[in-house]
Amino acid sequence: MLNIPSEAELDFVSLGALIHRLDPGIIPFRKATECQIHVSGGEFNVAANLADCFRMRTAIVTAMVDYPIGELVSERVKAMGVKPFYKRFEHDGVAGPNVATVYSDRGFGVRPPVVFYNRSNEAAARLKPGDFDWNAIFAGGIRWFHSGGIFAALSPTTAELIIEGMQAAKAAGAVVSFDLNFREKLWKISGGQDRARSVVKRIVENVDILVGNEEDLQKGLGVSGPEITAESKLDPSAFFGMIGQVIEQHPRIKIVATTLREVHSTNWHDWSAVAWVDSRNYVAPTCQLHIYDRVGGGDGFASGFFYGLMAGESPEQALKLGWAHGALLTTFPGDTTMATLEQVQSFAKGGSARIQR
Repeated sequence: MLNIPSEAELDFVSLGALIHRLDPGIIPFRKATECQIHVSGGEFNVAANLADCFRMRTAIVTAMVDYPIGELVSERVKAMGVKPFYKRFEHDGVAGPNVATVYSDRGFGVRPPVVFYNRSNEAAARLKPGDFDWNAIFAGGIRWFHSGGIFAALSPTTAELIIEGMQAAKAAGAVVSFDLNFREKLWKISGGQDRARSVVKRIVENVDILVGNEEDLQKGLGVSGPEITAESKLDPSAFFGMIGQVIEQHPRIKIVATTLREVHSTNWHDWSAVAWVDSRNYVAPTCQLHIYDRVGGGDGFASGFFYGLMAGESPEQALKLGWAHGALLTTFPGDTTMATLEQVQSFAKGGSARIQR
């Protein structure tokens, strides 16, 4: 069983890269004339969601660049209620280093979303062991430490920093989680699946809770696919069929969880979630999602699930809270939450979309 500290100055600390995402909505970039700017990051999103929706004390450990984009990002971090611990970099006025840019149009109907990157000379990729004073960051106590595969893929030094941070967090008594978040494009330029597996396996040796779907487990962790063939994307049998291998390779892991989607069109998904918790399987309800912006839905699930566990809820209820929050997050623009705790709790209990007067 997890041993989550009941009290600490910081409930949750994420280590990862901050990015800004340019979003032209349903217009493809080659025809776009304007964009919204969203501040994001696979690791940051979880901390932001836990602070803004779930009213927890959270922090982000990351790089920051002293130029206008950095100021924009810093303002959004502050607005979400997340405490920053920055390693600062000066911008040279021309080439960087930069806060990475992610470009994504939402697609529509039969046209899928498209995501591509400009992570050239990214400040976060320069982060390395020794850049942060973990004893000072954790001085008031920490309950939970989190990082992910997106940050691990950025450079050889970021993976080593994740391991350093996790080991410091464990020494401080925290639970440690890792979202595999396998991104083919990011790993492809730094050694591909072979490097991903060697790096992620070392990281996961320090992890209590793993978030990742079947593809993440196969490509990121090197777990072979089961002989079971799932009847649909919502069938949890293939996922549960892989857990034995995961635990055999990494016996310290106590929980593995992920979302399940059946994608009918860009704007219509069936949505569920599953978790393996201390040798027991749990499956969330299934609902139909009418998607506004799907980016960040998985991070929305993780944050709701983590909140439930930190709040002392049963594994079943924690899974429902993650499922409910992830669903709600896809109804808002941007990567981080606009939901309230009351909305999440209501939907987890079976609430409807009837008007609230």
